[in-house]
Amino acid sequence: MTTILNGKLYADIIIEQLKTKVEKEQKKPKLAVILVGNNPASEIYVRNKQKKAQYIGFESVVITLENNISEENLLEQIYILNEDTNINAILVQLPLPQHIQTKKITEAIDPIKDVDGFTSYNFGRLILGYKPYSIPCTPKGIIKLLKYYNIDMAGKNTVVIGRSNIVGKPVSILLEQENATVTVAHSHTNNLKDLTLHADILISAIGKAKFITSEFIKNNSVIIDVGINRTENGLCGDVDYENVYKKAAFITPVPGGIGPMTIAMLMENTFELFKLQQNYLVL
Repeated sequence: MTTILNGKLYADIIIEQLKTKVEKEQKKPKLAVILVGNNPASEIYVRNKQKKAQYIGFESVVITLENNISEENLLEQIYILNEDTNINAILVQLPLPQHIQTKKITEAIDPIKDVDGFTSYNFGRLILGYKPYSIPCTPKGIIKLLKYYNIDMAGKNTVVIGRSNIVGKPVSILLEQENATVTVAHSHTNNLKDLTLHADILISAIGKAKFITSEFIKNNSVIIDVGINRTENGLCGDVDYENVYKKAAFITPVPGGIGPMTIAMLMENTFELFKLQQNYLVL
């Protein structure tokens, strides 16, 4: 029988736990989100994050900037937030306009306020096996959800499809730290199906609607669908859910799987950065 990995259920538990912790704090954590331009999807994501932050009891501010803002002016805004001791966590909503270098912008964030864990300081510590200030939210959420359902990763053949800095690369590192045997596949991978058919755990983060069918997976495998694709029929993942469901042992739905976990991890990271700054801890 297939078990649905209910990310919304576990995310709600995490959110309630954070809410309880925040109620005990005299000063409240403060999250700053920078939104550049008027991308409708980004606006929805930011609105959802702000609502969740306010529910928990965080203070939150959304700084909305014009699409044609210069890279220099955007950097100046980040430097202001870095120096503001009332701001505990900084998030720059991606994607950014093409005239702005994403790496340059994320690198400008103070590592101890880098709630996404994207700076080279935090990412480098993750690679080296040291504790970073923050772990990227989606990968962190994937690992926590697997653990919540008592899915052992040690020794398991794991295939990650996608090598982005946001999901693919960091989740492969976290899986290795759990002693999984990890293969990272991408757009230049030959014979993808040959790899996925041997995967005990398959994680897809490629952004192709219903790309993974039952032909790609072996019986009783664990399927983690990170994709969020907008189609004429609504949202769907990278996995053809109905087609794959009966063949998998565990599977995440879309929506209701990794998406809620990502937001929960953003909130958890915000609180953890707040506590680090409150206690003047240095890693």
